[in-house]
Amino acid sequence: MRWAGQQLDAEVPGALPGMGSIAGLVRSVTTPEFRGVTFHEVVARSALNSVPGGGLPFNWTVNPYRGCTHACRYCFARPTHKYLELDQGLDFDRQIVVKTNVADVLRRELARPSWRREQVALGTNTDPYQRAEGRYRLMPGIIGALAGSGTPLSVLTKGTLLRRDLDLLVSAASEVSVGIGVSLALGDEELRRRLEPGVPSVRGRLELIRAVREAGLPCGVMVAPVLPWLTDSADQLDDLFGELAAAGATGVTTLVLHLRPGVKDWFMGWLGHDHPELVGRYKSLYARGSNAAPSYRTAFEQKVRPLLDKHGFGCSSRHRSNPFGVVDGADSGWGEPAATHPRFRGSATPARERRHEPPAQEALF
Repeated sequence: MRWAGQQLDAEVPGALPGMGSIAGLVRSVTTPEFRGVTFHEVVARSALNSVPGGGLPFNWTVNPYRGCTHACRYCFARPTHKYLELDQGLDFDRQIVVKTNVADVLRRELARPSWRREQVALGTNTDPYQRAEGRYRLMPGIIGALAGSGTPLSVLTKGTLLRRDLDLLVSAASEVSVGIGVSLALGDEELRRRLEPGVPSVRGRLELIRAVREAGLPCGVMVAPVLPWLTDSADQLDDLFGELAAAGATGVTTLVLHLRPGVKDWFMGWLGHDHPELVGRYKSLYARGSNAAPSYRTAFEQKVRPLLDKHGFGCSSRHRSNPFGVVDGADSGWGEPAATHPRFRGSATPARERRHEPPAQEALF
């Protein structure tokens, strides 16, 4: 691999965080409880990633892992594995890079006089509460570093492991603004198993939402991606929004499936196997790029807006705790754009991280 056998402080242009300069040797680990998965433990020199462009409600992110055992067929981050000379298919699901010292590095960066305590988002690339977090326990240190420095934070996840850290997040929310979002796009458990095989069950994530709310924190939900002709009917959305409302979700954001190059091939391979009757329709719908055709997005917005309003998820819904109260959903900061932002309608290509991250789409599912 490109990053094997690195020397101390040796720079490799274009390498992923922790790959360009390794303070010590890289260790690859396999364990019986993670059959088929290899963890590549790296010593990272940086933790904070700058997000350019102003198209998202945060300017900084932290990503403790590269690759993700959730194995979502549609994951936007898959092409980043090519920078490691790994493939964006099964390698992305099974070759997981772990920044073992990320919390220590983050504390040093947050202690710099130049740090302005801007919002930091977690879960904007790969999931910080994927299964690997149960082994490495990086998030408690990250949460503690951010809250201890007076830095507001947000977490977006599909991982029910977040429940382990609820007390830490409640404590952090007494010091800084904290946003929590759960990603739950599929109400059909059988479809979830085929499309998101490593993701906790629908029921488990509904229980996570309830647990977050019982802990006294707001919890927004990303219903993303919405899959044309698979999860986009009015009845399906109505049922899902009803379950989210019953679980106590404080807001919902919907985004139509985005298929960037590389990801499109992987997803279409799955579609051809599981739903060959839809392949032609998807090719037509995404013929002009990564976004669904404007006519579809417009029709979807017209369909989904009254359903969101019906279940209380209008513009006044709330997602974010604050030591001084709760701010409105448009300023939630955990990843939801304002309702007037073009990304709400799935019509814009999201911003990309720079400096420490390779050029991959910044997205929220």
